[in-house]
Amino acid sequence: MAELNLPVLDLSQLDGGPEAAAAFRSELAAAAHDVGFFYLTGTGISPALFRRLQQAARDFFALPEEQKLAIENVHSAQFRGYTRIGGELTQGKVDWREQIDIGPEREPVSDGPAFNRLIGPNLWPAAQPELREVAETWREHLTGISRRLLRSWAEALGAEPTHFDADFGDPASLMKIVRYPGTDAPEPQQGVGAHKDSGVLTLLWVEPGKGGLQVERDGAWVDAPPVDDAFIVNIGEMLEYATGGYLKATNHRVISPKAPADRISVPFFFSPALDAKLPLIELPAELAAEAQGVTEDPHNPIHSLYGENALKSRLRAHPDVAAIHHSDLVGASA
Repeated sequence: MAELNLPVLDLSQLDGGPEAAAAFRSELAAAAHDVGFFYLTGTGISPALFRRLQQAARDFFALPEEQKLAIENVHSAQFRGYTRIGGELTQGKVDWREQIDIGPEREPVSDGPAFNRLIGPNLWPAAQPELREVAETWREHLTGISRRLLRSWAEALGAEPTHFDADFGDPASLMKIVRYPGTDAPEPQQGVGAHKDSGVLTLLWVEPGKGGLQVERDGAWVDAPPVDDAFIVNIGEMLEYATGGYLKATNHRVISPKAPADRISVPFFFSPALDAKLPLIELPAELAAEAQGVTEDPHNPIHSLYGENALKSRLRAHPDVAAIHHSDLVGASA
């Protein structure tokens, strides 16, 4: 692990007795304060489930183009389903990837705040019924891991472990299954442009041996290669908001692989209910002294209400879907 540029934490320490659990919480707070990114091992997910997910992803992207386009996200007011290569933007520039977006399976909601439009069903490929089973199993496992992390953060920062529980009774978490095709371009190409995640925390799994993720540290981009059967974890804008900037959401990006190689990755964005306003943590004095406040970026405001953050991100990333289903909101994502 010596060549890794991010801290490595072991979730199983939480089950190793009071001293081990306290050590984990201390490392967790330090990693999110200093870097905003870390590797997470010891999650209890079986190697078999990692391999099932990898195979399901490969099988989906191997489907004929017409079968993937049958569930293209332009058919979904909730921005779910398949996005073709070049169909998503970051910072206004095209991301060179294809993907399927999967959220909580719900009936559509037609009234209330604008962000309620994100509530609704997923689009599943008819030719691959096993994808839904694997994705829902994955979501269940990662939701449990995310809840343990969030409770550990709360306790490490001087709050009760249950501090965030009420806002995550019905999490609006989003899962993406992504393929980055290789390119022949001589210069590095944008798989995903530099950005911060809009939710609370992200658990990212990447195919073994497939690099490309880069994290901004001290003004420079450093590589974050995958570790077998482990996750790369980062915090999102909502946790930065809840801690007054003590924990910082960090810029990151993905560089496209060189052809003929490609890369599969599966990010899971753990987020509160859309109508949740994440409660602030009253930090102990020694931590509060190191909190630098929430990042102020006029081009990317951080909203206290999660649904507003999520809708902002969706409208910006998928202007074609926004124009078809939410023309009245176009221009309101700033």
